[in-house]
Amino acid sequence: MTGSVVVIGNFDGVHPGHREVLHVAKATEPDSPLIVVTFWPHPASVVRPGGGPKLLTDLDERVALLREAGADQVEVIEFTRDFSQLTPGQFVDQVIMPLDPVRVVVGENFRFGHKAAGNLEALAALGRGRFQVTGLPLVRVRDEETCSSGVRAALEAGDVRHASELLGRPFRFRGEVQHGDHRGRELGFPTANLPVPADFAAPADGVYAGYVTRLDGRDDRGEPLPEGVAAPAWPAAISVGSNPTFDGEQRRVESFVLDRDDLDLYDVPIAVDFCDRIRGQVRFAGIEALIEQMDADVAATRRVLADHPCGRS
Repeated sequence: MTGSVVVIGNFDGVHPGHREVLHVAKATEPDSPLIVVTFWPHPASVVRPGGGPKLLTDLDERVALLREAGADQVEVIEFTRDFSQLTPGQFVDQVIMPLDPVRVVVGENFRFGHKAAGNLEALAALGRGRFQVTGLPLVRVRDEETCSSGVRAALEAGDVRHASELLGRPFRFRGEVQHGDHRGRELGFPTANLPVPADFAAPADGVYAGYVTRLDGRDDRGEPLPEGVAAPAWPAAISVGSNPTFDGEQRRVESFVLDRDDLDLYDVPIAVDFCDRIRGQVRFAGIEALIEQMDADVAATRRVLADHPCGRS
């Protein structure tokens, strides 16, 4: 075995277009290890401070998804102001060549180097005599190009179904459960609360049907799961927003796991998978109206998860 096949991109969300690039790279050079190069933080957030897109995945999840998609190795490049000044030639010499590539596979819209001066043609020219270059068109879903910005737009509109179509899986929000105001428990709807960081994407404010999963390898009692046993996914009614009925200010993802009031998830890392939208966020005039609506939301969640393709059997 000589050399590697290298795939380069930001890969936020690791959607079907990203996975297709990895698949083609592996199929084209099956005897070479597949190395994926990605960047952290998002280049746009460095080049335009405060102007970067909201992220669909954190770095750990991105790396895990890339490995699931076939990467033998993931190289994370720290994207800094100094790194952004590299010329296309310096980028090739400092980033690509140390990986001993026989082929580099990228999307046809790939740009690299200072002020995005390098494109697919420039990469092929710089690689001539050193490595082959393959450029791939964007994958389309229902005649729509898959791209991370499309997923973000769907989430901003609260259309988590469409976001799931573009991602090839339900949109997942991860975090460590924090103590909230404990109003949910007082109202009979205890929730697992995750703050929404300013630089991460979350669906538009409203109520959704989905699932909650522990990420610490333990069961509902906090006991370690046997090796090879996956954590259960619990059906949940999920609220995204700032609790306007109580004049809340912090935006949170609050998950009420159906039929479970015995879960202790404080300080536990969890994943919240969004399947469908139930309604938008509403400010209620009083507690009784809120409880009545929450009962209706739970009933709607049960119906959605019974019929939705995202549902588990």
